[in-house]
Amino acid sequence: MSAQLESYVIGVDYGTLSGRAVVVRVSDGVELGSAVLDYPHAVMDTTLTATATATALPPEWALQVPQDYVAVLKSAVPAAVRNAGIDPTRVIGIGTDFTACTMVPVISDGTPLCELPEYASRPHAYVKLWKHHAAQSQADRINDLAFERDESWLPRYGGLISSEWEFAKGLQLLEEDPELYARMDHWVEAADWIVWQLTGEYVRNACTAGYKGILQDGAYPSEEFLGALNPAFARFAVDKVAHRIGQLGASAGTLTAVAAAWTGLPEGIAVAVGNVDAHVTAPAAQAVNPGQMVAIMGTSTCHVMNSDRLAEVPGMCGVVDGGIVSGLYGYEAGQSGVGDIFAWYVRTQVPARYHDEAAAAGQSVHQYLTDLAKDQPVGGHGLVALDWHSGNRSVLVDHELSGLVVGTTLTTRTEEVYRALLEATAFGTRTIVETFQDSGVPVTEFIVAGGLLKNAFLMQTYSDILRLPISTIASDQGPALGSAIHAAVAAGAYPDVRAAGEKMGKLNKNVYLPNEAAASAYDLLYAEYTQLHDYFGRGENDVMHRLKALKRSAIAAAAADAVAPASLPVLS
Repeated sequence: MSAQLESYVIGVDYGTLSGRAVVVRVSDGVELGSAVLDYPHAVMDTTLTATATATALPPEWALQVPQDYVAVLKSAVPAAVRNAGIDPTRVIGIGTDFTACTMVPVISDGTPLCELPEYASRPHAYVKLWKHHAAQSQADRINDLAFERDESWLPRYGGLISSEWEFAKGLQLLEEDPELYARMDHWVEAADWIVWQLTGEYVRNACTAGYKGILQDGAYPSEEFLGALNPAFARFAVDKVAHRIGQLGASAGTLTAVAAAWTGLPEGIAVAVGNVDAHVTAPAAQAVNPGQMVAIMGTSTCHVMNSDRLAEVPGMCGVVDGGIVSGLYGYEAGQSGVGDIFAWYVRTQVPARYHDEAAAAGQSVHQYLTDLAKDQPVGGHGLVALDWHSGNRSVLVDHELSGLVVGTTLTTRTEEVYRALLEATAFGTRTIVETFQDSGVPVTEFIVAGGLLKNAFLMQTYSDILRLPISTIASDQGPALGSAIHAAVAAGAYPDVRAAGEKMGKLNKNVYLPNEAAASAYDLLYAEYTQLHDYFGRGENDVMHRLKALKRSAIAAAAADAVAPASLPVLS
């Protein structure tokens, strides 16, 4: 096809800290230009900074500002088009993906509650990011009641509903700020809210509705069930959640004149139904066949795969018919903290001299620590860690759990703890893979996407610990490429997502192969990890839960003391 006849699509990936736009050629998936915008308000997890008067947030909160997402459309999209050097009139579609479950409370026209002046200072009026874990007590009640009532949908989620998901966060909103709950007309996934801004139409995507919104076999949890949690919650699904469902790869509508002005794209082009960053990556990695597990490794890791069989996998995030591609069951599992753990360690635990030495070597601190630790024999640090610094998503589904490093001595070095944390995340992934295998959903291929694949030592460690070859996506922008693939389908350039992925997706096969000697040594460490995993994670010792409860109590008491009126002097 001659250059002047080529057509293009835009993929926009909304991550935890930034949004990235990529321009992709429809005929072959070549990425021609990209641009990124860091969210101006980032993640508000200790203080509500979006108002003139900063407000302290309780533990486990994580909020964002919805206009930061619109800013990506206004900045990153036109910049990506400029960087690609294409004629924007040749763009035929745009697709988006988002972190999930990230929720926006809005009124009927889509305006977020935080944009109403009277609610701007109320934390519950803002976006609850996926890593907002403050609804754990509500999730516990949902799980206990569902188990007690033997709800048919519970096994589809591995037996547990997460505090990250729509219903737990919605129940928290109701119980902690009932005025806002009553004012809210729609409880909207950010994946759908941004499509609403592009098209002027609210369409709920099938992916988040199934995985995060407990939509199974065409139904949400019943009014009777929800009312048993809280009488005022009975009609939550009917009044706040239920809406028209759009299928993945379909068009949600067309670009409005307003959104065209934001982006510099032609009014009227196709806008794909929203999607989740992990799930949309599968076709970008040419991984839509049964048994191909894709791990999107960034701040967290999401594991997605297709299967031709329906099974109950303990601790999975969900199984949805057509949740990734039509005709197959899409499975999801995940780890709440991976890159976040490494970043926390470097930010808070690494002595200044390491930062100075890394700078002198022209390396990031992450790479410098990796190079210091990588040649040590497996087990040479004498450590094993639990990767629960942001809780456990799979297979325990418990965000009251916390991180742990066992084996430190007065000779333990900084880089050794860093390596133990890298290994811990791989052990967590092996736990997930083995749980799928044991449940009759075989994992035959492991494919990595996301920023962490750049760390070759980490990838080799995963291969050794998993005892699997590791293939890697041949793109630095897997989710954005996946969104562009869906945009091409929505625009009618391909008949379905599978066909588009075959032409536009990219994969490097078997880049890493397990080393038998290292794998055998890691088996011993993994056995220790598993004992700690079960001891702290399955109820034998609930010390992590108790410590978090003590932390909340101490912070609440300190806050109460801070606002208590000063005692009056005693008059004689």
